[in-house]
Amino acid sequence: MKRLLRTLTILLLIIASSSCSSSIQNIEHLFNDKKYEDAISDLNQYLFFHVTDVKALHMRARSYEEIGEHEKSKADYERIIAIDDQYAQAYAGLGKLLFEQKDYKNAELRLLRAASLDSNDFDILYLLGRSRIMTGKFKSAEEFLRRATELNPDHPKVYFYTGMALAYQGDALGCAASFNSYVNREPDNMVGVYNRGFAYMNAGYVTWAIEDFNTVLKKNPNHIEAMAHKGICLAAMGDSEGCLLLQTAANKGSQYAKDQLAFCAS
Repeated sequence: MKRLLRTLTILLLIIASSSCSSSIQNIEHLFNDKKYEDAISDLNQYLFFHVTDVKALHMRARSYEEIGEHEKSKADYERIIAIDDQYAQAYAGLGKLLFEQKDYKNAELRLLRAASLDSNDFDILYLLGRSRIMTGKFKSAEEFLRRATELNPDHPKVYFYTGMALAYQGDALGCAASFNSYVNREPDNMVGVYNRGFAYMNAGYVTWAIEDFNTVLKKNPNHIEAMAHKGICLAAMGDSEGCLLLQTAANKGSQYAKDQLAFCAS
């Protein structure tokens, strides 16, 4: 009788394991359809029989991440690394979580490890470049972002952050070119248009800068920084409207405008 029960138990485990194996594709469909809680429920059952399946653990980590269960997501990523310390996406996942928590130094370390294991993953290089900006390594940030651009030249934001990295290095022309590439891909994003105008101004292309500041002010007449920068451009060209704009922007709270009012007094 005991032998029969043991045999039946083994058979049930084999059948259950086979059923779990055949269901992994269904779980992937749930994940792709953004049914993350259902995916987690099925993954919990699947992982009961496949405890070292790093791809399943990765899918569950990503599902937890999507529903905001970051500690559970982190635990799965760490479990993956304990099983396979060459799994680049686990380091990348940890890096992303740390970046979102504004722990940029540790995010950078995890992402560097991920990039060393997979140097051709756009998402890893892109986020690593952004992390490098946040830790003040602007030249390195530019290099990683340019490598990311080679992998995905149609991604708008990679040009935005490349522009930021170049701005911090004092490369006004390069910054303007990068923001121009960004605005060409997302022409309705006023943050990009404003930053391009700022870059044009610093590069000496004052007329183009004014055009961008005008575009921003048409969309948002109370954008005091666009108003202030347009004002200083016009004032530098000898246009009296510039000082009026600077005064208006200063009255509305722009510190930059307040700092530049002396230009109009001279």
